[in-house]
Amino acid sequence: MYQEPFRADHMMERDRREQRRRLIVGGSLALIAVMLVSFAFAGWHWAFHDLPPAPQTAAELWNVRREPAVTLTDREGRVLAVRGPLYARAVALESLPEHVPQAFLAIEDQRFYRHTGVDFRGVARALWRNFRAGATVEGGSTITMQLVKNLMLSPDRELRRKIQEMRLARALERQLSKTEILELYLNRIYLGARAYGIEAAAERYFDKSATELTLAEAALLAALPKAPSRLDPTINLDAARARAAQVLAAMEEAGYITATEHAEALAEPAEPVADTSDPNATSNWGHAFDMALTEAQRLVPGDIPDLIIRTTLDPALARAANETVERVLSEQGEAAHAGEAAIVLLAPDGAIRAFAGGRDYRDSQFNRAVQARRQPGSAFKPIVFAAALEAGYDPSSAVWDEPVDLEGWTPQNFSGSYRGLVTLQEALKRSINTVAVQVADEVGIGRIVEMGHRLGIRSDLPELPAIALGAAEVNLVELTAAYSVFANDGERREPYFILSITNSRGDVLYEHRDPGAERALETETARAMSTMLQDVVMTGTGRRAALPGRASAGKTGTSQSFRDAWFIGYTADYTAGVWVGNDDDSPMENVTGGGLPAQIWRDFMVQVHEGLPARALSAPAPRTRSEREERLAAFYSDLSAAFSELLEDGASPSER
Repeated sequence: MYQEPFRADHMMERDRREQRRRLIVGGSLALIAVMLVSFAFAGWHWAFHDLPPAPQTAAELWNVRREPAVTLTDREGRVLAVRGPLYARAVALESLPEHVPQAFLAIEDQRFYRHTGVDFRGVARALWRNFRAGATVEGGSTITMQLVKNLMLSPDRELRRKIQEMRLARALERQLSKTEILELYLNRIYLGARAYGIEAAAERYFDKSATELTLAEAALLAALPKAPSRLDPTINLDAARARAAQVLAAMEEAGYITATEHAEALAEPAEPVADTSDPNATSNWGHAFDMALTEAQRLVPGDIPDLIIRTTLDPALARAANETVERVLSEQGEAAHAGEAAIVLLAPDGAIRAFAGGRDYRDSQFNRAVQARRQPGSAFKPIVFAAALEAGYDPSSAVWDEPVDLEGWTPQNFSGSYRGLVTLQEALKRSINTVAVQVADEVGIGRIVEMGHRLGIRSDLPELPAIALGAAEVNLVELTAAYSVFANDGERREPYFILSITNSRGDVLYEHRDPGAERALETETARAMSTMLQDVVMTGTGRRAALPGRASAGKTGTSQSFRDAWFIGYTADYTAGVWVGNDDDSPMENVTGGGLPAQIWRDFMVQVHEGLPARALSAPAPRTRSEREERLAAFYSDLSAAFSELLEDGASPSER
């Protein structure tokens, strides 16, 4: 009876010990679980805390991580120069020969169509081979993983990046089809020599489209992803061909090609072409590039990663413009203290066929054809005289060349002398300042300004008497466009430089649509001006610009103190403008528009018209008259005008 309490106490103590043991075990297990969860969370955070989201559509990957690139082409779509990486239009998988994707699959991912983004068999094989070699000799990355690495992750060679790569690859395979993934890969993979994508590489290395690649050429391109810089076939052709031989062997092993096809491709290996890009692209096309980019930003606002800008340029004529400027200034510029020149060439529809923005883009990126605003001097007079013709004057109207005083302003003629009574046509031909000033005063400065804007001058034109002598500042493009109105029988066409803008996928972002011509002058007025301007070239201040065997018209211009010299003129085919001067606005040594500018214009236009049939202008050529005949014409014109005034005042002939 005395053992029962002892037994009960013993059992209670045992229960307490068991309870403590359970608590300790449970706590330990809980602690271990917490630690495991913490470690798992930490590991997950370490591996995936900065993981980018997987794209939902293929479209999201087309432009991701695209370095800005711009391709400049001529009017025919031929590449002139490229800034940034070389991109080309995207090519659909179905448009490629079968051996092109097969070459990449054979060497990069033979099990592409059998895995779900990660080829665990390939990973295990790569680990084993690397272990045996004691170095990394095989990566085990699938094409999907490579795509993820190139477009979504950093290129770091570390475990964490590899884990992210595998996870995103599996996610990508759930969102996109195999065709979409392979197509993206072929269009975005870097293949050396700044070329991204199969199309850009085919054009760069073989001067052809990827749709035309031979088996040997496809094998050579498929050899490049492993080490695109080291295997660049234009630098290390032997190494590239050795790797291409491995590609061909892999293709035969995979069953893509026969042994015969393999042997034939080895017997006739691919021959990369020489670099066809312009070695002087920066110098030749720098100003054009800047101008195209500025215009493209206006036409297609927003951040677009890559553009293909098709311009209106004729490269042969553009080169002729640059070469003419450099040659003439190299020969005569130093003696004349003339440091720079610019040229603009317009087609009848307003297309800018060629221009030279200066002597060398590498020395100065300033585009003097577009950005510079300078005083045109007497090259502005045709605008004054066009307003006069509209106001009732005609080419034979007589005006006195004599001293003029307009509220204290006394403009002088360049010659320092006066010719007395002259016709309007002779005044333009000889560039007589006093006549231009009197005509402008008679017609009204407001009318002159309105005429300038109507002909295409976009710069501000101050309503001051000195505008009659070209005291306003204009740029070369707009003044050349104004002259083209005379060449086009009074129709104005807005100058334009861009035909189309597309991205590398071929999407058209902008396309020039011809807005048609606007009537700026009546045909009769335009032709009268054109006849007068022909006389300037035939017997006036522009004689040095005359083209052998071809009708032309134009006008010289010289600003105060010889700071600017111009010649603007046209034929039945083109209108061209030339400016010569110095960027610091310093005076030249007696350079007038009839000197260096006229010579540059003539030399350039001879090249422009090479091979073109000689065509007459639509306006009749002026009748050649002696100086005595000119004076008689002025006298009789003045007499007729006086007689008309008497009649208007009511006086009869007998009363006079």
